[in-house]
Amino acid sequence: VQLQASGGGLVQAGGSLRLSCKVSGRTFSRYAVGWFRQAPGKEREFVAAITWSGGTIDYEDSVKGRFTISRDNAKNTAYPQMNTLKPEDTAVYYCAGKYYGLVYRALDEYDYWGQGTKVTVSS
Repeated sequence: VQLQASGGGLVQAGGSLRLSCKVSGRTFSRYAVGWFRQAPGKEREFVAAITWSGGTIDYEDSVKGRFTISRDNAKNTAYPQMNTLKPEDTAVYYCAGKYYGLVYRALDEYDYWGQGTKVTVSS
């Protein structure tokens, strides 16, 4: 299974970005997808996750109301739509996959990881 995150870039505070995580190699619809981020000098942290069915979604408190995670199983892709971005959202964002998974916040619950895409929010 391969995951490829994309869509990062430079945006001003208050702006929006939509990241993508494309999954190949296995049936995407059977994988839960989690999003994590790692700011410079900090540990990787949970952002959001969606179950394989899309029926359950979890968000870290600081992104609730600003980020929306979704998936399109026909395109083998999961998306976080990130609105009202803040400078503290600056980080490398990673997607991760868990076969038939639920929503997990722990990094070690996930079986596969993408390479990360950098998001920079300027003030």
